[in-house]
Amino acid sequence: MAEDAPKADASAPKPAPKPKPKPRPKVQLAWEPTQMSRRDWLLGASWISFSFSALVGTVFYIVRYLFPNVTYEPPLQFKAGNPGDYAIGRVDERFKESFGVWVVRNEEGIYALSTTCTHLGCTPNWLENEQKFKCPCHGSGFRKTGINFEGPAPRPLERYRITQAADGQVLVDKSQKFQEEKGEWDKPESFLYV
Repeated sequence: MAEDAPKADASAPKPAPKPKPKPRPKVQLAWEPTQMSRRDWLLGASWISFSFSALVGTVFYIVRYLFPNVTYEPPLQFKAGNPGDYAIGRVDERFKESFGVWVVRNEEGIYALSTTCTHLGCTPNWLENEQKFKCPCHGSGFRKTGINFEGPAPRPLERYRITQAADGQVLVDKSQKFQEEKGEWDKPESFLYV
């Protein structure tokens, strides 16, 4: 039976063998994840974080450049009302919070005291019953005139320049200070005679 099967003709052309696909060349990556050491990973992570920080910093300063430098502080000069608004022998605390100034009137005139303690810069309180300024931080005490008499404060409170404006109001100028220990309280601008 095997002889009955047709024999392949030796002269018939053989089909061409299928060409084998060419192997793709292996792409060499800069690094292989399996080849990365801990040191390489940390170095890469630090460069990425440095680059990100530099980018964020640059963007911040570019945006910051677009906005003006404005300080929101109270003005150094302000009008404090008419001289008749102040009672003789009283300390006026109207401008303590907003401008950092006490306006005091005595029999001769008006002066403006700084609300900053000369010890460490705290804000003393006016004690009406005791007729003194008392610092809550370290216990410095100042008389109504601003002279220190108790506690660690090394010198009296400072006075600000005080004049009368063209419209008759009291004008306090915080840009000019007068210190008693330098003899500056004798200057005419440290006291407004009324």
